[in-house]
Amino acid sequence: MRETSQQRRAVYILPSLFTTMGLFAGFYSLIASVQGRFELAAWTIIAAAIFDILDGRVARLLNAETSFGAEYDSLCDMLSFGIAPAVLVYLWALTPLGKPGWLAAFLMVAGAALRLARFNVQHDVQDKRYFSGLPTPAAALLIASAVLFYHDIESLPWSWLWWMISVALAWLMVSNTRFISGKDIDLRKGRQFTLVLLMVMMITIVMVAPYRILFAVFMAYCLHGSMMCLWQHHRIKELRQSRRQRRAERKQQQQPSPTTETVEHEEKD
Repeated sequence: MRETSQQRRAVYILPSLFTTMGLFAGFYSLIASVQGRFELAAWTIIAAAIFDILDGRVARLLNAETSFGAEYDSLCDMLSFGIAPAVLVYLWALTPLGKPGWLAAFLMVAGAALRLARFNVQHDVQDKRYFSGLPTPAAALLIASAVLFYHDIESLPWSWLWWMISVALAWLMVSNTRFISGKDIDLRKGRQFTLVLLMVMMITIVMVAPYRILFAVFMAYCLHGSMMCLWQHHRIKELRQSRRQRRAERKQQQQPSPTTETVEHEEKD
């Protein structure tokens, strides 16, 4: 049965609808941050991240991935996960620092822009199992979950700590550090029962202490790339040392011992 033109338009409109909802959530986060409603601004960033996941998944499930959708998604991500979290962290924690504070917030915006531009260029050639550099939604979610965490424990943020974290997030976004993407998971296959069970368990655990656990989860994700990179460098260093030892042992085995050379010399005399 052939699809009608209206059905085809609906397939392409549905992912863009989720993208637009994410854009609205990011814009509303800006409004809430300016008004000093930081908790609401954090939740709207989380909502934008959910819509960002849905638009990509829906587009792949419906085979409705287009160049227009990819570009539109990147522009919306720039607002929702670049500008909105930078304004939030500046007004929430970095304002007392003055110029260094807004410079750190600008670095987050610049890092997000460079990260998204590189992602668009390398999208077709990079390994789908990993992201090259920290994804912009992960950096935004760390800021949002931190606001909720501090609100839960009724504490004020230390400005210089979040200045360092903001600069570190900007650097991670433009670095070549690899982060697990999860895009290799195919939701259309029926063998993903274990994954569904794991997701249910994670949701249950999060509901025990939502603000604290969400902050811990996003912090762990932002750190795991660097930890994995350090572990890989350590493994590479060990492999190089083992190769050098093998080469040295082979050279020693190939060289004749001094006693053997002396005996051969005496026999010749």
